[in-house]
Amino acid sequence: MTTVSLDHVRKIYPNGHVAVAGASFDVGDGELLVLVGPSGCGKTTLLRMIAGLESIDAGTLRIAGRVVNEVAPKDRNIAMVFQNYALYPHMTVAENLGFGLRLRGMPRAEIAQRVDEVARLLELEPRLDARPAALSGGQRQRVALGRAMVRQPAVFLLDEPLSNLDARLRLAMRVEIARLHRRFGTTTIYVTHDQVETMTLGQRIVVFDRGAIQQIDTPMNLYERPANLFVAGFLGSPAMNLLRGTLHMDDGLALATAAGTIRLGTPPQMDALADWRDREVVLGLRPEDLHLLAAGDPAIALEARLEVLEPVGNEVILNLRHGDLALVARTPPGIGCVPGEIVRLGVATQRLHFFDPNDGTRIG
Repeated sequence: MTTVSLDHVRKIYPNGHVAVAGASFDVGDGELLVLVGPSGCGKTTLLRMIAGLESIDAGTLRIAGRVVNEVAPKDRNIAMVFQNYALYPHMTVAENLGFGLRLRGMPRAEIAQRVDEVARLLELEPRLDARPAALSGGQRQRVALGRAMVRQPAVFLLDEPLSNLDARLRLAMRVEIARLHRRFGTTTIYVTHDQVETMTLGQRIVVFDRGAIQQIDTPMNLYERPANLFVAGFLGSPAMNLLRGTLHMDDGLALATAAGTIRLGTPPQMDALADWRDREVVLGLRPEDLHLLAAGDPAIALEARLEVLEPVGNEVILNLRHGDLALVARTPPGIGCVPGEIVRLGVATQRLHFFDPNDGTRIG
């Protein structure tokens, strides 16, 4: 079994900057775990520490049960795919794929067998004699993946491998990576800041910010029960609406904001919110949990001015203004509203999120 275990792993640079502040988590055998966070949060530094490219200042790192804090990268049985493809421009695709195996002194026949197998899996067979300059971006990315795959490592480490591709190629390569992981079942740690990659690839997700872990969970649990304001605002596209106001509990729940009162009905968190009566909270509303109401519908929660419509085919994104508060709603196509119009909105009472405005933690 190949597991990766981090126990209070820490990285501090000489200038005192804490890049990774005591990261602890386990990656199961055959699991695809995603590290996600904004640029500069420490996720790539942590991946490089697992690879052995950055030293560990404190804590313990184990791969397959063996402590590897002081083990050289070449002896960790890992393979890493970098954000830039790092292909040798003077070598052909076949030579790039097999270069690492040649350095290890593997027999030529076995190198050729592995290169042919990986080239077939990644549909690179027609390009084996081409050099990187003659390849498309997607083909170069597949060569970079293939160079890691031929080594048959215990652990794959991928550092934003799709960030240099256009949207169509990202989709194709995302599907390819998921398919290859299902086929080989290699323990994989994948670093990205892309939310679609995060939600579609990760079996579990580690959300990082400022060197610290914010939450570890499955994709849907993170989306439906974010642990704090950072996770709530970071995961989701469009992002969750966050509204600050005072909570009232007269005839159902209501949030009094500077722009007016928002009626919230009777959400399932009522008991947990009892201590927050007449206190300030932050309300979180996913865009899909705001919906347009017909004239005369008594379920009105708030009114807002429609500023911009963004039709994207299967849905329409509504950019709204409720007083000084910007709101985003996601609706089906075919709505009869125009910019500048005042619209009436209801909320999905069963899907409300509440947060402590002081420390950002989830309430209830």
